[in-house]
Amino acid sequence: MSLQTKNKINPIYLVLIFFIMLGLSYASVPLYELFCKITGFGGTTKFSKQVPNIIINHNVTTRFDTNVSKGLFWEFKAEKIKENIKPGQVSTIKFKVKNLGNETSTAVSTFNVTPDSAGKYFNKISCFCFEQQTLKAKETKEFEMAYFIDPKIVDDLSTKEIKDITLSYTFFDVANFKKEKN
Repeated sequence: MSLQTKNKINPIYLVLIFFIMLGLSYASVPLYELFCKITGFGGTTKFSKQVPNIIINHNVTTRFDTNVSKGLFWEFKAEKIKENIKPGQVSTIKFKVKNLGNETSTAVSTFNVTPDSAGKYFNKISCFCFEQQTLKAKETKEFEMAYFIDPKIVDDLSTKEIKDITLSYTFFDVANFKKEKN
């Protein structure tokens, strides 16, 4: 076989590689989201319908940080700034949201958990996050979030020494978000 024959690449392989790369690019976002949900990467929490049947005698302080994005005239506060909870114990926290503006507005809240490694053990049972919330001018609403910390947090070498977890919420104006995307 000559050297010239060895260096030729079959065009079918190039087309196949192109379509594989194209498929991976479309699958990257859902695969990344799945990865984050499974591993808790980036402070991603889990939603759970089943509560643990064991409570571990290990205190963890959960802090609640509330924020409102620029341009959204809402006031957003947690009923408590922090609370002590034991892994496996279920707790419900109330949040008050008030539209300080003179017009009806709609917003969506997002969240994250720090430290990031605790995200996979922070389980929400119910939450108002990622749902559009509409408030009329000067209207106040109350939202609840029920959660627990998975007892397995004390078995993981990277998380067993965690004593503080911060859950940070931010409300974003839906109208401004749509304008920025266009």
